[in-house]
Amino acid sequence: MPRANEGKQKSKGAPLPIVLILQKFLKTYEKHCAQSQTSVCPAIKSDLKSSIDSDQVLRKFMLVRPDDSPPRILPVSLEPLLMTIQDEHYTLAKDICIWGLQLSNPEIARLALLLELKGHTTCLFTTLEIIDCKMDLWSLERLGKALRFSSLHSLVLDYCKFGNEELESIFSGLENNQRLQGLSLRYCGLGPQSGLRLGSVISQSAICELFLDGNYLECSGALALLRPIAGFAETQGKDQPAPGSPDAGNPPQRLQAKQRGSSTMNQITKSSEAVTVKTTSGKKKRKKGIKKKIEGLMETGPWLVKLHLADNGIDGKGREGENGLLEFIQTLTCLIKYSAYLREIDLGNNVLGEMAAANILEALRARKTGKLPVLKITVTPQISSDTFSSIWKNSKKSNTMRKKKKKVSSWTSVSVRSSHQGVLCGAWALGADGTISCRFCI
Repeated sequence: MPRANEGKQKSKGAPLPIVLILQKFLKTYEKHCAQSQTSVCPAIKSDLKSSIDSDQVLRKFMLVRPDDSPPRILPVSLEPLLMTIQDEHYTLAKDICIWGLQLSNPEIARLALLLELKGHTTCLFTTLEIIDCKMDLWSLERLGKALRFSSLHSLVLDYCKFGNEELESIFSGLENNQRLQGLSLRYCGLGPQSGLRLGSVISQSAICELFLDGNYLECSGALALLRPIAGFAETQGKDQPAPGSPDAGNPPQRLQAKQRGSSTMNQITKSSEAVTVKTTSGKKKRKKGIKKKIEGLMETGPWLVKLHLADNGIDGKGREGENGLLEFIQTLTCLIKYSAYLREIDLGNNVLGEMAAANILEALRARKTGKLPVLKITVTPQISSDTFSSIWKNSKKSNTMRKKKKKVSSWTSVSVRSSHQGVLCGAWALGADGTISCRFCI
């Protein structure tokens, strides 16, 4: 009899099936929407039902404003979703994405509290995306304070327009942040004056992926951003002894551990994989050590792995003229030559010119001579075909591209943006004879 009672107690304490959890979540969400006189988000409802039908855990919440909603329909709100997450103690979601909403102060306050609940709840969001949303200064200041105590690995604020005060509110939460590894501020209206502040933030945080496409940094802003990063890379590169093997230029173990733990990182070096496979004794201890590093704090510093500066007005036409472009290129090539961390740079839709492109090519060759990891770089091909072809050959090629090159004898696609006859065009290709042409114009 005692054994039977124990079996009943265990069955009572067994976790609920995910279908029941999601059904209850949907019911509570609809109740909160009705009480707050807001509409149920169609995307949330659709994702919940899809997860219920497939008996799968819902990891990402997508709160999206319907495009064609009539004016009389109640608006979609963030607050009912956050209240449901708290009421249902839903601990399985890691990503939350908010698109195209006017976010009120109470909504941001509740979101900030949820982000700050580290240690009090197991619902730890690792990715926050707030895209094309409107927030006032108070909301941004509150969000900036929450960033200091959150467990976020990735923050995306694309298409949110920021002034100087608003930017400072966000940057204040990023300084000395030892958890956040990915930051995206695409098309946010950042001007040249933002470059200096961004450089300072990157130098004092664990951010290693930075996406700034579609802003107005120009040469001066981009230079201010790169100067401390390039200076650090040059110091590190000159202090280290000359590498004796192709794998010697790989980033230190600290960064590789970070790459394994980050949801935004996908560039893992082959040498680190080989070490993990070959190590048989003490394998469990090694994994535990990495796990502790991932869950704990990362060392701050300019560890940039990805840098996207496409469409930022980086050319010789700004206030600084050709001298500004020259100084920027000198700093950029210094970063390319010496950074063992850097894996990817996007400079598309910036008119750099032939001389700047030649300097980039020279830096790529110096990087190869120094046996540092191969760098994937994107440039707008408004340069000579020989220089562009050489840059492309010296930049990283994916395995899929190599396979296509074997199968297709006449053309191999090149992943670049270009301007052809005044129209944005992505049809540039490298021919079998080494020439570059537009496939749609031949």
